[in-house]
Amino acid sequence: MGPTVADIKQRLHEADEREFAVLERSLVADARKGVRDAVERARARLAAEAAERQRLASLYAFERALAAERGDGVIVGLDEVGRGPLAGPLAVGAVVLPSEPFIEGLNDSKQVKPEARERIAVQVKAVAVAWTVEYVEASDIDACGMTASLALAFRRAIRRIEEAGVRPDVVLLDGNPMRLDEREVNVVKGDGKCASIAAASIVAKVERDALMCRYAEEYPEYGFDACKGYASAAHIEAIKRYGLTPIHRATFCTAFTQPALF
Repeated sequence: MGPTVADIKQRLHEADEREFAVLERSLVADARKGVRDAVERARARLAAEAAERQRLASLYAFERALAAERGDGVIVGLDEVGRGPLAGPLAVGAVVLPSEPFIEGLNDSKQVKPEARERIAVQVKAVAVAWTVEYVEASDIDACGMTASLALAFRRAIRRIEEAGVRPDVVLLDGNPMRLDEREVNVVKGDGKCASIAAASIVAKVERDALMCRYAEEYPEYGFDACKGYASAAHIEAIKRYGLTPIHRATFCTAFTQPALF
């Protein structure tokens, strides 16, 4: 008696590319629908895994190519999180990654599910040569404006990496030129193109989200654990009802705090 459909499904589910090639040849004459469906699922899974490996490799290769144009050397990637919320700080992450190991699932934080972000952030911190997340508080954003706050946070992050004993040769910034540093290289949508920027994006996002969850315990009326300080309908309603907290950006909230003219 040959293997059951269930046995074949399990083997196909666990097979790598070489094992699948052998199994596919051995099953070519097996017409059972369950077997044919399992073969197609395995083929699709392996194709997706291959595409993901290629995408991940390109994240690392892209930034190494950028660094090579500057004479190669140590790369630090930086990205900001929290530019737009009504409450909470601006966060800037900075990460220096080794050339290997590749970090599975690394991507723009907006493209990664929250539970996966947590796992990836742990791995980034474990393998990084250096990393940091720097904050600019709401009161400083109100006082200085967002452009100056971004510059301040990026400079703090670079300085903190250098204080850790790592001197970057290339500073990769996500987005348009800020002209903060002679080593600066700008990459539009860099969090989806460069490994170190993607890592900075994820670490900053995870750290800031955790901070907002702690603020939710201090200011439970505003639902910061759910909205993370962004302008959700419930958050806006809470501002109208309870007013602003010390972590709100007052200059971002004028539409909800000033009386109507008419």
